[in-house]
Amino acid sequence: MADQRGGRRDGGSRQGGPRQGQGGSRGGAGASRGDGKGRGSSGRDRKPFERKDGDRKPAGARGGQGRGKPAGQGERRGGESRRERPERTASQAVYDGPPLPDDITGSELDASVRAQLRSLPEKLALRVARHLAAAGQLVDDDPETAYQHTLAAKARASRIAVVREAVGESAYAAGHYAEALAELRAAKRMNGATAYLPIMADCHRALGNPTRALELAKSPSVAKFPSAAKAEMTIVEAGARRDLGQMDAALRTLEVSPLNSKSREPWVVRLRYAYADTLEAAGRLNDALTWFHKTNAIDSEEVTDAADRAMSLEKRVDRD
Repeated sequence: MADQRGGRRDGGSRQGGPRQGQGGSRGGAGASRGDGKGRGSSGRDRKPFERKDGDRKPAGARGGQGRGKPAGQGERRGGESRRERPERTASQAVYDGPPLPDDITGSELDASVRAQLRSLPEKLALRVARHLAAAGQLVDDDPETAYQHTLAAKARASRIAVVREAVGESAYAAGHYAEALAELRAAKRMNGATAYLPIMADCHRALGNPTRALELAKSPSVAKFPSAAKAEMTIVEAGARRDLGQMDAALRTLEVSPLNSKSREPWVVRLRYAYADTLEAAGRLNDALTWFHKTNAIDSEEVTDAADRAMSLEKRVDRD
């Protein structure tokens, strides 16, 4: 899941953040999305792991019968009523995770993700892969369930970086920003990756610490980011400036980005949208209208609601 998504989190309350589906963009929750696409800067698919019968379970999760039990004890257990069976603890429920669809095999994951799971026993790796795969399929439409799938994967393979990354991205998509930040930090310590920085910065914004978001935006590694990831960080940085009431600085941050790129990639759409949105917040309605139109002109995938925003602004702006 990591480096698949970048972006914004708070459904538009904080403008200019990266997540798609927020701040006017269309779509569900996810990690590089934002006012444009992408949870983060990658597009790698990640999906949760499902537990199999042979997997180890936490204490108390195995049930009451064991191989050394006297004959007939298992039969008695099978006849017990549900009320007589002890309820599963919260940790056991997390370990179990949501039900895994039969058609989720784990093979849906990117080869690079599957490679990181090879250090696990085969059955365990398969279950983890299935939970990650399920999470990858759900994260846009049902991020909370996707998050629960990744927690089930983490309960089985907490020392695998890609698993911690998946937990962080799904937590971000579901709005659990403190958890997302902690998990992405853990993943970064494990593999040294910097692709998580835009999401981490946006989590800081969501948690009310825009200054820390700005510090991450100035990380040396950002200069080496690919265009899409760099755009995500620019959007977060501008949003952090807005959080601090620095509207002119927010505009300057966006104005030095490739707003006029001839590319029609989603990251350009998102940059233009963030700029238009910031112009409107600054009271420059005519300029905002112009940029919402410029955004809509290249937004063939309807990543944003630029057309609706332009229509709304036209009713307010004196065009004479």
